[in-house]
Amino acid sequence: MKKASIIAVAIANSLISGCASQPFSSFETFHPQDLNALLASGQYVQKTDNFFVINDSSSSMADNYQGAGYPAQPSPTKLSVEKEILNRINLTIPDLKLTSSIRSFGFGHCLSWSFTQLNQPPTDYSKSSFGSGIDTLTCASGGSPLDSALEQTNKDLSSTTGNTAVLILSDGEVDTDPVPAVKALRQRYGNNLCVYNVWVGNKQDEYGRAVLNQLSDLGGCGFGTTAERISSPEAMTRFVQTVFLKAGTPVVDCSTQDDDGDGVNNCNDKCPDTLKGAPVNPLGCWLVDVKFDNDKSNIKPEYYPELDKAVAVIQQNPGVNIEVQGHTSSTGTIVYNQRLSERRAQAVKNYLSGHRQTGGALTARGYGLTRPIDTNETEAGRANNRRVQLEVLK
Repeated sequence: MKKASIIAVAIANSLISGCASQPFSSFETFHPQDLNALLASGQYVQKTDNFFVINDSSSSMADNYQGAGYPAQPSPTKLSVEKEILNRINLTIPDLKLTSSIRSFGFGHCLSWSFTQLNQPPTDYSKSSFGSGIDTLTCASGGSPLDSALEQTNKDLSSTTGNTAVLILSDGEVDTDPVPAVKALRQRYGNNLCVYNVWVGNKQDEYGRAVLNQLSDLGGCGFGTTAERISSPEAMTRFVQTVFLKAGTPVVDCSTQDDDGDGVNNCNDKCPDTLKGAPVNPLGCWLVDVKFDNDKSNIKPEYYPELDKAVAVIQQNPGVNIEVQGHTSSTGTIVYNQRLSERRAQAVKNYLSGHRQTGGALTARGYGLTRPIDTNETEAGRANNRRVQLEVLK
């Protein structure tokens, strides 16, 4: 149908339907499901950056909706159901950073005598702002120039970046061929664009459903559904999840994990590769209970049994490389404590090397006073810091 004919028919339809805002129905309260938990766990991540709605506000949408899933008083029009669907989508969208927009198509007073109207320019998404955009869809009149809305959406998207979901709500009874406009969108935005549709029609509108599905198929990554199919909170959750999210890598609760089996959970374990059977401190680090006197690096005979236990653990894990780490308290200068920690580490390494039969490499390294495990303000704390620690090297 030529544009001039469309305008003539649209004007006639507008005069018949009238210019006043049309009454809307009151729907039963919708209880959305929360998708934020899926995001917090990492099970799903955001995939869509821009959400652009194209809403059918032509005269056919003023007809009563005869489908199921949207009980209301009085009986809702198709336009009322479109708005209710958008409200439910808005309630279900989790906490995402999005750019959103709403554009309608039709003709007459409802669209300021244009084929398409930008009801909400591209803006940072929030539930309140998107809700205000939905509220501007006050009536339905005129023909169904969906192609005009798609052509303008092509321009609306020019300032956006990232992945875009274009959602068309309509009964599919269009006056002109919208296929070229979708092809133009696809050509310009490629794989960054997905076209979805929700068919809001009655049985006599079945042909329109096929038209809308063809548009989603052209987009390559979108799909079509119906108002009835997404009427329940569960179905709406699946729809929103599919449009806006994709599978991610779940975040494991580290407090329930203990990879090295040392009795210290992964959240608190500062030495996650401790050998099986090695005694550890509250931080999960293999600590040989050898205490040194202040300013000393010689091993007292009373600590030989402790070192023999370390030898046994090493023997049970042949081939591993272990760093013998020496540490000091804060008494004395930095330079002196560094040298003292090196002597302590070397002393323990020499003992372990002299008693083991097989195993990987042993290296000695001093850390001075840089890694305390206790306070240096008390004698007991300083004694704990004068220590030797064993760590498995990867």
